[in-house]
Amino acid sequence: MNLGVIIPLAIFLIGIFVIGLLSSKSVAAKSGFLQDYFLGGRELGGFVLAMTMVATYGSASSFLGGPGTAYTVGFGWVLLAMIQVVTGYFVLLILGKKFAILGRKYNAVTMIDFLKVRYKSSAVAILSAIAIIIFLFSAMTAQWVGGGRLIESLTGLQYTTSLFIFAISVLVYVIIGGFRAVAVTDAVQGAIMVVGTLVLLIGVIIAGGGIPAIMQDLLNENPNLVTPFGADGSLTAAYVSSFWILVGVGVVGLPQMAVRAMSYKSSRAMHRALIIGTIVTGIIMLNMHLIGVFARPVLPGIEVADKVIPLLALEILPPWLAGIVLAAPMAAIMSTVDSLLLLVSSAIVKDVYLNFIKPEATEKSVKRISIGVTGILGIIVFLLALQPPDLLIFLNLFAFGGLEAAFIWPIILGLYWKYGNKYGAILSMITGMASYIVIHFYNTANGDLFGVHTVTLPVVLSFIAYIIGSLAIKREAYRF
Repeated sequence: MNLGVIIPLAIFLIGIFVIGLLSSKSVAAKSGFLQDYFLGGRELGGFVLAMTMVATYGSASSFLGGPGTAYTVGFGWVLLAMIQVVTGYFVLLILGKKFAILGRKYNAVTMIDFLKVRYKSSAVAILSAIAIIIFLFSAMTAQWVGGGRLIESLTGLQYTTSLFIFAISVLVYVIIGGFRAVAVTDAVQGAIMVVGTLVLLIGVIIAGGGIPAIMQDLLNENPNLVTPFGADGSLTAAYVSSFWILVGVGVVGLPQMAVRAMSYKSSRAMHRALIIGTIVTGIIMLNMHLIGVFARPVLPGIEVADKVIPLLALEILPPWLAGIVLAAPMAAIMSTVDSLLLLVSSAIVKDVYLNFIKPEATEKSVKRISIGVTGILGIIVFLLALQPPDLLIFLNLFAFGGLEAAFIWPIILGLYWKYGNKYGAILSMITGMASYIVIHFYNTANGDLFGVHTVTLPVVLSFIAYIIGSLAIKREAYRF
């Protein structure tokens, strides 16, 4: 146990707790408990909006799983990862103004609120809640595992103990502060991510004897490591192109990203977030995945690839600096898991309990139930994370794909196509989720169908289903 590393990390965790505690003081101060707890009172400025989007999207898969996969696959994965640079820009460009305007018009606190009013359908709301709960449990489990593994690598504690420490750290400030605490802490964590990745990239280049020496070492080991096709040639043009649907276009369908397009306070804030978010995402994604590849000659033979970043930081940096740098992946994990936790909680409390079980519940009881549900969800995810998978990134991407297949067309076409209706939305969501799960398990057993990523066919099928449902079952125009 290296106290030089642990002390800076402990200071970071205490700081995040304090920020969450201070943020909690404003909950229900202006907009009422639900608006503030689950949406921050729609008062986010440009910088905070950009950083909370970046921090929510940049997760354990970006800071542990992504570099770990780059360590295994080579420069091909770096190229693949850079597809994500335009993600935040794309989300705000497509959803930005219209989604925020309609969200305010419908008084929508969650994405499911919007879908329920837009399609005038309780079935759409129930299906949406089911999709969020199923797939986001996978995503949250990945983050919990990442946090546990990071603390395990740093402290030498057992994985279960490390996981418990991480879970408590996150649950305290999310339960206390809600969305506002999540957004403010995300801004701090996003800044830490940028600084941490820059320091570690410079460190690994120096440790490897410079970029030319590192490149030569990679060529000597396996020339495929420096090609776009990966160490084993598995990154084909079809797979790489289709992967852009998962981490590019399809991100519009992620509820944790979409809800942020409802939370900013002005058009100026949104435009500022477009620029800041794109730049910060580019820096983080490039740095982290380059670090993963460059680490291969510096630390050869790492068996659990997800441990590349913590092991590298401990190897090449002074302990105190390693502790500061490793606050970056911890920040990434915490900032994602807090957003997902709050999103699932809002789906259960706002979209199921208040809509269908007890609409007349008082604000006091809603507050109590919201905090209780958030805590219970954290405990359930903790239990699921006790048996971790080999590579976090694939668990996280499974959740991404399922959510995108379910929501991308009901959101986009619901905003921009007046003939989209509840029949199209229901058929699209069922087709997207069912086909995604079936194709995922087929691909797991037999390899990628048609050589494209799992999400590709479900997104196409759900689009066709939306059009058929909206036009063939009952054609009706919607007035925005």
